[in-house]
Amino acid sequence: MIMHLSASTNLSLAPNRKMLSSSVLEGMRLGADAVSIHVNMGSKEEPEMLEQLGMVADQCDEYQVPFVAMMYPRGENIKDPADPAVVAHVARVGAESGADIVKTVYTGDVASFREVVRKCPVPVVLAGGAKARSDLEVLELASDVTKAGAMGVTFGRNVFQHRDPTRMVKAIRRIVIEKGSVEDAMEVMKAGGK
Repeated sequence: MIMHLSASTNLSLAPNRKMLSSSVLEGMRLGADAVSIHVNMGSKEEPEMLEQLGMVADQCDEYQVPFVAMMYPRGENIKDPADPAVVAHVARVGAESGADIVKTVYTGDVASFREVVRKCPVPVVLAGGAKARSDLEVLELASDVTKAGAMGVTFGRNVFQHRDPTRMVKAIRRIVIEKGSVEDAMEVMKAGGK
């Protein structure tokens, strides 16, 4: 289990401002396997979030807790959140600040996301994004980022809100872990993972 340490709400006057709401020690007490925080690069609150990123990274090093940095280009200074150069920069900041794994957004195609992965000195995983229109769309995205060299995907709503979350996880596993094709994964969706 990964315990998330930062939060905000859409009721806030600054919803992009993610503040620490827990600690590495609390994660350890609760038995978390890793911890994560969320940083919105390009927002006016970026400096504060980067300071938190560094503090959490230091604590994770001290206590030997794996650390995932959710690094998103989001805020007043971001014109295109899928710009490959911006996404690569944001991912690298997370890695250079001490993250063991960086979670970030998709750039739109395999070639540009391959550059994001190549430029990041730690493993990259993809953020799930918006609710997909179809199972095929979810599985094609998982396939694309795997082809680009990403370590994996972190799909939330496209799994938890799916009519059959277990089957969707099995289908994604077929692509990401077993290196199967989208067609193989669609067969899992049809057959129930047999």
